[in-house]
Parts: sequence; structure tokens; C-alpha cells
Amino acid sequence: MSDIILETEGLTREFAGFVAVREVNLKVRTGDIHALIGPNGAGKTTCFNLLTSFLPPTRGTIRFKDKDITGMKPALVARLGLVRSFQISAVFPHLTALENVRLALQRQRGRSFDFWRSETALNTYNDRARQLLDDVGLSGFEDTPAVLLSYGRKRALEIATTLALDPEMMLLDEPTAGMAHDDVDRVVQLVRKVRPGRTILMVEHNLSVVEGLCDRITVLTRGRILAEGDYRTVSQNPEVVAAYLGAAHA
Repeated sequence: MSDIILETEGLTREFAGFVAVREVNLKVRTGDIHALIGPNGAGKTTCFNLLTSFLPPTRGTIRFKDKDITGMKPALVARLGLVRSFQISAVFPHLTALENVRLALQRQRGRSFDFWRSETALNTYNDRARQLLDDVGLSGFEDTPAVLLSYGRKRALEIATTLALDPEMMLLDEPTAGMAHDDVDRVVQLVRKVRPGRTILMVEHNLSVVEGLCDRITVLTRGRILAEGDYRTVSQNPEVVAAYLGAAHA
């Protein structure tokens, strides 16, 4: 199916007899914002780790753009255009916002160890880095060390570094976790802004974010797919209400 950019078949991961992800058959359509939701322990982050090869599956296959990427090294998966941002902000705290994005631009071009290069050579990345910072609402914070940024702005910086790798598909692991309302709104608008030309798969607990942002939703519980569809479809599913939505609003 040419409109499917990412597909898993029978994806399973076991840990010492405990099955964290069980026979997951996932299909993500090109251009969609697709959410994985479910209660704690449902297997969402483990699924992300499998998709990006940070964990090998016990069994099952993963295909990205019709290419079998099962067991492929994470760096090779990223070079194919499938890039993941982490639930815990993954930036260099004592580098400036500009320097963080600049390093990601260097890595995207295959230059991972440019710390020793001259400042003149590194400055060739500055214009693009500043544009990415502007895209995520961080214009004016170029020279601010990441450690001094607010939590919401750190997450925006992380998305900027992810965008620097020019991904065709982005995996966002709880991009609004721990945020105040204003920061949540900022990230939602940011995801909408960077969507054109990309596919986004996201783990997200905030159901209002999922409702307003996502085209399709996959509900996991106990490592299995419980339901799929748009928000209206899954939110009216009695099993979903019992397993997740009801618990969230209890």
C-alpha cells in the first residue's frame, strides 16, 4: 500500500517472560498525525523503542517506506528519515540553543565530530540553525544555554534539533508531558506548523491534544492494540472507555 509509510506485522517484545508488546500490527499513513495512547504500562514507549531500533523485537517485522528495517542500527534508521525525539528532553544543557541545533545539522550531514573545527567552518550552519529556532518559536534565544530555558522551550529546542535531521517521519514521545497550559498550546501549534511534508507518530497522554491534533489514533492496552480510528470512533468504544478514557476521567 503506497500510502502507508510505516507498518509493523506481529511486532512483539518480551522481557524475561513478560510480554510488553504483543502482536502489534500498526499502519501509519503518509502525512498523518497518528497517536499512540493507552494507560501506563500499555507498551507505548516500548513500541517506540522497537520502531527506532533502540530495542530489537522478539519477533515480528517493521517496514519503513516499503523497506524492512527490523534490527537495523538506530543511526541507519534515522538516516532513512525516521527520527525520534525523547520523552525526557535530550539536548546538551550547557550548549546554547544555536549550538544544539548546529550540532544536529552537522550530524545530518555526516559530520558528527566537528567540535574541533574552526569557528568559521561551524558558522556555515548558523543561518539554517537560526531559521529552525525561529520555526519553533525560539528566535531571540539563540545564545541562551539550554539549561536556562524553560521546560516548554527545551521541548521546542528538542523538536528543532529533530527537524535539523530533516526527517520524513517524526516520532514524538509525550511532547507535552509536564507542561503548563500555555506551553501545551505552544507545542500543539508547533506540531501543526512543522507537519507539512512530514508524517508524525506521537505518544501523548493529553486527550485534548490528541482530539484536536491527530488524524488517527491507536489505543494500546497490555501491549496489544485495543482499538483504532479517529478520536470520535475510539472515544465511543466501550472497551477504550473502560481501559483508558474512563480511568483518565475517574
